[in-house]
Amino acid sequence: MPSVQIAAPGLHGFDADTAISGAAAAAFNEQGFQFCIRYLSRTSPQASGDLSSSEVQAILASGLSLMAIQHVSKPGWVPDATLGQQYGATAAANADSVGFPAGVNVWLDLEGIKSGVDSEDVIAYCNAWFDEVAAAGFVPGVYVGADCILDGDALFWRLKTQHYWRSGSTTPDIPQRGYQLVQRITSAPDVVNGIAIDRNITMNDEFGDSVLWLSP
Repeated sequence: MPSVQIAAPGLHGFDADTAISGAAAAAFNEQGFQFCIRYLSRTSPQASGDLSSSEVQAILASGLSLMAIQHVSKPGWVPDATLGQQYGATAAANADSVGFPAGVNVWLDLEGIKSGVDSEDVIAYCNAWFDEVAAAGFVPGVYVGADCILDGDALFWRLKTQHYWRSGSTTPDIPQRGYQLVQRITSAPDVVNGIAIDRNITMNDEFGDSVLWLSP
């Protein structure tokens, strides 16, 4: 039976915006990948091409562990608390609909925010999103990407999360805690088994915590 587990440090995985078939998942596993991160929609039900319950089952059956992140809006978007509540509720509903159990990390993608947006609005957006996801039993985390507006102090001291994922873009350090997941982005597409991916490595943060994923 799949279960929520604490990830060990130093494990190699990937995120992808393409559905992963059972055959592809098995190939990734044979090539040494140990986990996959796939996408949740900002609307409900899940859009075609985003994570489905059958894909969850296929990925887990291959031996890969799994987490999910919600799609971010197009660059130049403007966050606020109301939008955070809306998107957080949808992320939770979609995670539940594909069969994710309570206790697994569900990630907020924080990047591409319009220049000049007040950091307080970004903080309010994130915390409203986290509240909705946590109320549904999931454990919220934040993917820190380019143009996230917030500096390291705000990310650590002001956000209601204990799980941080560093993108392959230029991003602030997280004071005190650090990151639990680190992504690599290459200038040329990284295509494996016909699927464009970004590679990621798990790590324990400075508090000894790590990501929580659904494991076979």
